[in-house]
Amino acid sequence: MQHMEHPFYSLSKKPETSVKRYRNGDHWLEITPSVKGLATIYDKDILIYCISQIMAKLKHGEPVSPRVRINSHELLIFTNRGTSGREYISLMDALDRLEGTRIRTNIVSGDEEQIDGFGLIDASSIRRKQGLDGRLLWCEVKLSDWVFNAIKNEEVLTLHRDYFRLRKPIERRVYELARKHCGQQKSWKITLKHLLMKSGSQSPEKRFRQMIKQLAVHDHLPDYQVFFDEVADMVVFTNRGTMTPPSLIEGHIPPLKSETYDRARQAAPGWDVRHLESEWRDWIVEAPRDVDAAFVGFCRKWFEKRGRP
Repeated sequence: MQHMEHPFYSLSKKPETSVKRYRNGDHWLEITPSVKGLATIYDKDILIYCISQIMAKLKHGEPVSPRVRINSHELLIFTNRGTSGREYISLMDALDRLEGTRIRTNIVSGDEEQIDGFGLIDASSIRRKQGLDGRLLWCEVKLSDWVFNAIKNEEVLTLHRDYFRLRKPIERRVYELARKHCGQQKSWKITLKHLLMKSGSQSPEKRFRQMIKQLAVHDHLPDYQVFFDEVADMVVFTNRGTMTPPSLIEGHIPPLKSETYDRARQAAPGWDVRHLESEWRDWIVEAPRDVDAAFVGFCRKWFEKRGRP
């Protein structure tokens, strides 16, 4: 979720080699690229694939570790890429950028606040056929403790499969923000200026406004329709209703009792409990024995981590 909330990745197709600094309220982020450039939003596909593998194991009660073995061909298919030799070379470059990008932040992951430098991945190893032109067979990635800690705490949201069909970096980034903030709600709105800040885009506000207008006109973002209110300079996201309700993914999660919402408000004062319910249903992987107690516990932990909104 933190990778969707904050601009960790470059939206440029050209290598970015300058340090990026970002602040949103009490949260701050400093990202230092390697000589090969900052990790891009396309490089992030590797982490998404790793997260999906780990979450699948957690769902089935299997042991997990920060080391993930990746079948290169399966990864390319999963992320809707070609399987030519050039794609395998791009994959190796992506691993270099992920490993070389260093981060300092006070953003909480799980119940930890890490302010020393760390990487998106700590290490990677590659196996390929003999010779410089040999095809990549598999690679192994060791996720950083910060990333792995977030996965273990299930701070993860699903993405629409068509996310990987989005070719423009800004489209992917805007979808991520909509998925994180709108979620299963009917709608979510944000000022264009604030959306620009949260996106991490280096484009001037005038150019960013044009890109959002084009996104609204083409109307091809998965899960959400985009509307730009020129008078208020606001961007409005409307849920298309295409997401599978979380309660249908793994067992049936019944509706909550009316008194549960009152308990939830006491557990997380100041928060919209309907929004928290949406976050909870996105997060939960199977029906608990006592859904009402589980939701109140989720709200309590949410408030402990984030305080008042």
